[in-house]
Amino acid sequence: MLGQRGCPSIGISQLSLLWNEHQEGKTTTIQERLGWKSTPELHEKIRRLWIKHSIAEDRRDLDGLIATLAEGCVYELMKTGERWEGHAGARSFYTGFLGVFPDAHFDLTDIVIGPQGVFEVATLTGHHQGRWVGSRWADVPPTGQAITMQLLIYFPWNPSAELFDGEKIWTDLPDLASSAV
Repeated sequence: MLGQRGCPSIGISQLSLLWNEHQEGKTTTIQERLGWKSTPELHEKIRRLWIKHSIAEDRRDLDGLIATLAEGCVYELMKTGERWEGHAGARSFYTGFLGVFPDAHFDLTDIVIGPQGVFEVATLTGHHQGRWVGSRWADVPPTGQAITMQLLIYFPWNPSAELFDGEKIWTDLPDLASSAV
């Protein structure tokens, strides 16, 4: 059965099955994800979780941040293909990122919230003050220089866990490591 815009209508039970397939390494199609229903309650639940995640990030509260993520979460820098998987990976990502930019500040410029998750546009400012061990930043010595970069961040929603499945992060830089050199 097709819903609005020719997308398939999917019920909660079908959504759970699709999510289980995704967790087993099978991804859903964009047409299936477009069929995920939105309700005011779901929108509010996702919005509140994103706010909780953002506040924890601003406070450098890694435990609070991890509490907003599903166990199988993935953090991915789309430019480089670098990935950090699971809660341990998310903790490693943030520990590394905040080691490089301990004064990182995000200015939100746009946001979209839907049943598939949250998509935000933000400007990141900070100073390059460390090395990011285990990433392409590892060989870049700290410069102390101020950086400013546009970020596009997608927080995929995990409907089974009712948490985020990590972040997919795009930057406006051709190579993250080159911005601090």
